Amino acid sequence: MFEKVNLLLFCVFIAHFRHSSSTSDGSGGWASFPNEMIAQPGDCTIERIEIEELNQDEFLSKYAFAKPVVIRRTNDKKLKQFKELLAKDNLLNQFGDHQIRVSTANTYSYKKLDVTMRHYLEQMKPQTLDMLGNETYYWFGDNNYTEWGPVFDQYPLPPYFLPKKTPVFSFGVAAQGTGVPFHWHGPGFGETIYGRKRWFLYAPDVHPSFNPDRSTLHWLVTDYPHLASRESLLECTLEPGELLYFPDHWWHATLNVDTCVFISTFLG
Repeated sequence: MFEKVNLLLFCVFIAHFRHSSSTSDGSGGWASFPNEMIAQPGDCTIERIEIEELNQDEFLSKYAFAKPVVIRRTNDKKLKQFKELLAKDNLLNQFGDHQIRVSTANTYSYKKLDVTMRHYLEQMKPQTLDMLGNETYYWFGDNNYTEWGPVFDQYPLPPYFLPKKTPVFSFGVAAQGTGVPFHWHGPGFGETIYGRKRWFLYAPDVHPSFNPDRSTLHWLVTDYPHLASRESLLECTLEPGELLYFPDHWWHATLNVDTCVFISTFLG
């Protein structure tokens, strides 16, 4: 019964998609505001590799338990089709009146609200320096799998796995300048479908200095320029079509340079 419901929902979603077109500039209708952009893309100090050059055995031996890696898959046809499905008009047509759960954009994300996706997108605005992370609501995860299953089914999974781990998806949309301060959890992949996302990472044995209730944007402007040494900090700005893999217990903070549509695959 569950599979039949999912199939019906997917057919309805595809019908909406076929009658809606993506924008010609490749933004999918997800506008950013250059005049209000505080965060800029940064250097990439993480190894980048083409997906065709990395097989499962090499992934396990070099990265899975040791260090992050950025994997490029810009020529993936299924990913391009998935991107079309997530154009703004397509999502609003199918899910605009559905409830989503948003969380505060601080390290512990202890406040949550249920709102319609349409309301969230209408209220979404660029982060400013005077906005605290624990006062900024951000849509990432807490997805209803009955409703979002047809979308997740179309996502081309990263072609790498860890023994005895199962992939779990976390999907979201966020305004430019927003992000989540440093935190850690199990291993996974992060990918932006639209927009650029800047990542900052520390190994598990390095504890970053940060205020858990301040935004990543605030940390970037006030703390980042004065770091005594950046040798232990890894960072990279992901473009659409790039995956970041992070191992277990690695500290990481995120910062959306543009309005971002993104999906994470947690290996739990």
